Amino acid sequence: MKILLAPSETKSLGGNREFKLENLSFLDLNGVRSRLINKYETILKRANLDELKELFGLKKQEDIQKQIDEYFSNQAKEAILRYKGVAFDYLDYLSLDERAKEYINNNLLIFSNLYGVVKPNDYILNYKVKQGAKVGSLKPEVLYKEALKDILDKELENEDILDIRAGFYNKFYKPSKFYTTLKFLKNGKVVSHWAKAYRGLVLRYCAINSIQSIKDFISMPIEGLNLKEIRESKNSQEIIYEVEQ
Repeated sequence: MKILLAPSETKSLGGNREFKLENLSFLDLNGVRSRLINKYETILKRANLDELKELFGLKKQEDIQKQIDEYFSNQAKEAILRYKGVAFDYLDYLSLDERAKEYINNNLLIFSNLYGVVKPNDYILNYKVKQGAKVGSLKPEVLYKEALKDILDKELENEDILDIRAGFYNKFYKPSKFYTTLKFLKNGKVVSHWAKAYRGLVLRYCAINSIQSIKDFISMPIEGLNLKEIRESKNSQEIIYEVEQ
């Protein structure tokens, strides 16, 4: 089973390895990656404040300069440790045992507004591209949509797919085969912000229990979540959980 996850805009600082594009997974993406990275770095060097505010989603000049300095320090870190958003906090990768960490490294694919898609143990820089922002005139989701289709269709060909990404990342890639998504309800209403936390919790439970199929996933109890309903459509199914009070 492969699990698709969105990135987080919040990232940790530093790193312990030099970044090398050729060391990333999915080498066939490196043409698109190079094009975006070159444009991204040109914008950072040009240092137009309004352009950088839009690209980073930051307002303060000191925060913008700190982000530029951090990127050009060329300190790379594993993607699973680089991202620090709510889902990643609830996964709490470092607290997992070695078997569960290996599960995450083998079964998780993380989408990226700069790199397209990476594996958890790929070393990436502390970049910042706000979701939906253009990199100059380039739209990452448009460039990667074409590049990712054949690559990920092949990667996922013999796998069950659990897609726990935010909906925006369908613009990068939408599975060609049957896949499963999740929805979380509280008091009958769709949970929005805290859905990120529940996605991270689900991912943690998958790792701890070494879930290898959607069938096993459906039968797995998750503390604080009650399986309410499964809705099936032509190419996907949606598992609906009710959050316990």
